[in-house]
Amino acid sequence: MGRLADIKVVSLGGGNGLSTLLSGLKQVARQSPVRYNGHSLTLRNITAVVTVSDDGGSSGRIRNSFPTPAPGDIRNCLVALASDELLMTKLFRYRFSGAGELRDHSLGNLLLTALTDITGDFAHAVRLSSQVLAVEGQILPSTTENITLKAILTDGREIRGETQISKCRIPIDRISLEPASCPPLSETLDAIARADIITIGPGSLFTSLIPNLLVPGVVEAIERAAALKLYICNLMTQPGETNDFSASQHVEAIARHTGRPNLFRHVLLNSQPISEQMVQHYRDDGAGPVENDTDSLREMGLSVHDKQLAYEGRAVRHDSVKLAEAVLEIFDKETRQ
Repeated sequence: MGRLADIKVVSLGGGNGLSTLLSGLKQVARQSPVRYNGHSLTLRNITAVVTVSDDGGSSGRIRNSFPTPAPGDIRNCLVALASDELLMTKLFRYRFSGAGELRDHSLGNLLLTALTDITGDFAHAVRLSSQVLAVEGQILPSTTENITLKAILTDGREIRGETQISKCRIPIDRISLEPASCPPLSETLDAIARADIITIGPGSLFTSLIPNLLVPGVVEAIERAAALKLYICNLMTQPGETNDFSASQHVEAIARHTGRPNLFRHVLLNSQPISEQMVQHYRDDGAGPVENDTDSLREMGLSVHDKQLAYEGRAVRHDSVKLAEAVLEIFDKETRQ
């Protein structure tokens, strides 16, 4: 039996999609080695590269007072990779209720902001938080600049701020970062260079995924890396960002922003049908299942993989463990050919 040890995964994204994948990867890593088709794989190294452009909710209120990258998505990823039994994990999850200025603030966001203020370094604050939470991996902000997301809509208008972009119902033509020259972390480029697997998604296409690729040097590092590069497509479209988008339109948006049509040569789709009740629930909000236009993806020169990945609760989400296992199965299949 062959054995591939110490597989290194770098996952780019933000929001609930990235934390879902990280949670699954953590659980798979705890079970390592895992076996696929008679092969033994050991997942030992997980790195998350996280967007920091959120300006809504607790993160937005903090950024109105402190010139700091958004802590919210970072906090979610810290919790996803934390040792679950620790009290500090519960504290990072805690959100204030009641009245007053603390209402709806996340304690984790406030702690990250306080550590940034104390150390003068957002990335160092994330590293310290990772130590406190005994994080089973590495969390890296895509940049430590206090960036703002901008969008040019198809009608020519410009909108600034992630929250306003997400609320807009006019299709997005292009997004950009301000300042455009925001530098990446050297640790991010190093992790990408050493990766065996690089994933992007699932997550909001224009506000969670593409912003990571707009940080100078990140696309070039991914392009140079010898890793398997996998785009994980969303289960459902998102009103205001990807209305009626098919899977290939998601990929085309990434290609348009990076100038690389096949930066992520592999695409993972969900093949599990969504219940009619849940489809109707999403339809009422102007969303629906992403169309798996497999032929179009293959005509683009991409390798398409499909797995039953959906989990239905209050919303449709990826099953975290099934998703992580699918990533490793694809890696095993492609590296054994």
